[in-house]
Amino acid sequence: MAKHPGLTPPRGSWHGILGAYVVGLAAGGKAERFAFALGDGTVHLATFTDPEAPDRTKVEAHHGGALCIAALTNSDGFVSGGDDGKLVRISPKGEMALLHDARNKWVETVATSSGLIAASVGKTVLLFDEKGQQKAEWGYPSTVSGLTFDPKGKRLIASHYNGATVRFVAAKTDSPRLLEWKGSHLGVAVSPDGGVVVTSMQENALHGWRLVDGQHMRMSGYPSKSRSLSFTRTGKWLATSGAEPIVLWPFTGGGPMGKEPTELDAGNPGAFCTAVASNPAADLVASGFADGAVSVADIDTKRAIRLRASDKDPISALAWSPTGRTLAYGTEGGAVGGFSF
Repeated sequence: MAKHPGLTPPRGSWHGILGAYVVGLAAGGKAERFAFALGDGTVHLATFTDPEAPDRTKVEAHHGGALCIAALTNSDGFVSGGDDGKLVRISPKGEMALLHDARNKWVETVATSSGLIAASVGKTVLLFDEKGQQKAEWGYPSTVSGLTFDPKGKRLIASHYNGATVRFVAAKTDSPRLLEWKGSHLGVAVSPDGGVVVTSMQENALHGWRLVDGQHMRMSGYPSKSRSLSFTRTGKWLATSGAEPIVLWPFTGGGPMGKEPTELDAGNPGAFCTAVASNPAADLVASGFADGAVSVADIDTKRAIRLRASDKDPISALAWSPTGRTLAYGTEGGAVGGFSF
């Protein structure tokens, strides 16, 4: 693989208007391909073969609103869930296949790994292979708000009220491990080595668990809710939203307990960071803000480049391509775009 160019100005960019809230954004496949899931039920595919004029395909995926989107791992496509109860596989050409119909119950979250698809419907999580064959069904103590697989795809972590649950997806005997902490847990992230689980909470805080010994990790002090979490490629830092700068918690030498976070100035004072995305190939963090600005910052040098100016429309989604060479964004008002480096 060619060396990542690092923090340099983009060589091209594209911007468009899709007209509905961008509720989710996923990147995957061998091409620089992204899928934007919108509140009007459509999914828009964009492939950045030409950074200034990407190939675009509109898919009428849901009768209602799309709620979640993820890239497939063993095939080149995406899977989306909606408030119509449909779990849909979407090919790179925009062809759709229905994987599951929850009969008007919302498919609220979806996660993929190692040819598997996990989707939450209320207090239930369903596990499928990419062909749509159901492999398992699990119940949880409350509505599942976030899902993620560990990096090897062996464990599925679900966040819910009063904590998170870890379970081995291929275990012959289901023996879930409950990670307890009182309160409402929303999104969930797992470290690149699979050893730490962190959730965002309804209050202005994060909570984490070190899986080897169950050690709790409390991360607080945010002026607003931290909804977006992204571990850096080596797991040294956890980048988070919820303040004007990007807040980076250290995850070396025992983790963040008793340590102050690093505040990375993304060059956009006066607006809270609403989304973060760590580059998969370099120590860069992209950030989106409540005023619509987008920046990318170098963790080591503390330098930042402004990529998109403020337009008062909050950034709702950010994602890097698997190569780390293209960054895409979406806003609450339906503006989308991308930058090729």
